[in-house]
Amino acid sequence: MKNSASPESKSPSQLIDARIEELGDWRGQMLSRLRALIRDADPDVVEEWKWRGVPVWEDAGMICTGETYKAVVKLTFAKGAALEDPSSLFNSSLEGNTRRAIDFHEGDAI
Repeated sequence: MKNSASPESKSPSQLIDARIEELGDWRGQMLSRLRALIRDADPDVVEEWKWRGVPVWEDAGMICTGETYKAVVKLTFAKGAALEDPSSLFNSSLEGNTRRAIDFHEGDAI
């Protein structure tokens, strides 16, 4: 039986769990893997749920968001333009002065 609790009564982490489950395909698996990597890299990271359904990770400010689309899972770094990217991982939102993103497609290795 599904939990009938309203979104307002769930924590951001529970809402992210629910999003991963509802996706039920490679996008949910990718979002789950990215989430685990973020948590491993920063054990103090705080999970938020903003803009009607976007997972956000923060630690003394926004680090990144995890957006899911039909053909891509997008990890957008709020201040990505200020980060060095010697391995050229950023492959999306390259034209702006502030943020940068990495688009992950089905079958991509992390």
